[in-house]
Amino acid sequence: MTSLHTTSVRRRRLGVAAAAAGLIATLFTAGPAAATPDPGDTATTRGGVSVSEQAEARAAIRSGEIPGVDEMVHSDNIEHLTNIPKDALQGLNTDLAFQGSYAFAGNYDGFRIFDIRNPKKPKTVAQVLCPGSQNDISVSGNLLFLSTDSSRSDNSCASTTQPATEKSSWEGMKVFDISDKRNPKYVAAVETACGSHTHTIVPERRSVYVYVSSYSPNETFPDCQPPHDGISVIKVPRGAPENARIVNFPVLFPDGGNPGAPDNPGVSKTTGCHDITVLPSKDLAAGACMGDGLLFSIKDPENPKIIDRVQDNVNFAFWHSATFNQGAGKVVFTDELGGGGAATCNDEIGPNRGADGIYDIKGRGDHRKLVFRSYFKIDRPQADTEVCVAHNGSIIPVKGRDLMVQAWYQGGVSVWDFTNSSKPKEIAYFERGPVSTDAVTTAGPWSAYYYNGYIYSNDIAKGFDVLKLDDRRTDPAEKVRLPELNVQTQPDYFDR
Repeated sequence: MTSLHTTSVRRRRLGVAAAAAGLIATLFTAGPAAATPDPGDTATTRGGVSVSEQAEARAAIRSGEIPGVDEMVHSDNIEHLTNIPKDALQGLNTDLAFQGSYAFAGNYDGFRIFDIRNPKKPKTVAQVLCPGSQNDISVSGNLLFLSTDSSRSDNSCASTTQPATEKSSWEGMKVFDISDKRNPKYVAAVETACGSHTHTIVPERRSVYVYVSSYSPNETFPDCQPPHDGISVIKVPRGAPENARIVNFPVLFPDGGNPGAPDNPGVSKTTGCHDITVLPSKDLAAGACMGDGLLFSIKDPENPKIIDRVQDNVNFAFWHSATFNQGAGKVVFTDELGGGGAATCNDEIGPNRGADGIYDIKGRGDHRKLVFRSYFKIDRPQADTEVCVAHNGSIIPVKGRDLMVQAWYQGGVSVWDFTNSSKPKEIAYFERGPVSTDAVTTAGPWSAYYYNGYIYSNDIAKGFDVLKLDDRRTDPAEKVRLPELNVQTQPDYFDR
């Protein structure tokens, strides 16, 4: 079995919690847009840490318990092939999508397209300036979809930020034509209530349905007044994307959802969904919705139907994202404790808070239930200046095993096995040391996904990373080749 240890043993954890934390351009030069972390993130403050905490972080680096500032470390069974730093787009890097030999990388300033025919030497094909956080990204055929969840002056790529209290503010979905990867063209925009924090596509032959996840972190926003208890469903005709329109707003929480505090202290009030993952081959979807986890049917994609709903008012603060295993017998939900702005991988927080929750799916049809089995959280020590949080990941397609690669911000990239739902374990990792020992800093992988034999990671601060696994447990996945991958639209890897 491949060793998980680097030259120094780094399993003792640090003990002090941190202070809580159409304008198209190819290879242009631009300044950064205003950027903030993923706002499941609105309840956290970020900034400096105490002198004693700074001293502890530096001491831990000297002792080898954690990597040095920006030092790269990894398990023996994973190799870092390359890093492509930020270029024209200087905002926070966000999500990833894939099509053929191309990777599409979101950024708060727009998106970047890489040619990954040689994964060791990705080449930039285009950089598109279109500010509007978070710029969550998906692709389908000749269409690219981009989420805007920040108050903009209009729906153009030349828009400017403006106060959210302005009634003229625009937020929603943007659609691009990417038939020419070197020259994407902005073709449509659809405004949605509360904007589009993330989105999920359900592709069909003639149209693409887009499930828009958004929520109300601040009930003073004019377009986001409660009850915001559902998702926007957009239908985009492939042959005429300019005719994209909202076709439904299904209510997912007729009872208002999890009330949060004071009924459930430390738990987010549910005022919408953060992220949805669909499994079209099984007509299923899983929703991570602030204070609630959902399982629902998408047999009729315009009218999703709730099958089951769960809450965890003990350890989960903010239901962030969801991932099915290959057989649709399990769902992994992530908890974005601290909202993507706090150091939560330490002894004070512990192993069950800010973790993944593994749920088995029991029963059949509309009688299926989500049954909790266990938590998984990385146990590699992190400095109290490192924002560390369970974030976006994907299945690694190996028959008979449930394997996943996942981003943890400055906790790095983790590869873990949840074949036994009650005993998950990490089997590989890659991470960098803290960006700073003086202040809590948002950095590290936003998304880490397995695609056609490689792991691709979009590091918030450092850029685009490519990793290669060398492990008998994951080697069979190299035989699986996909023409396209949007992780929140999970493929059936073995029945295509």
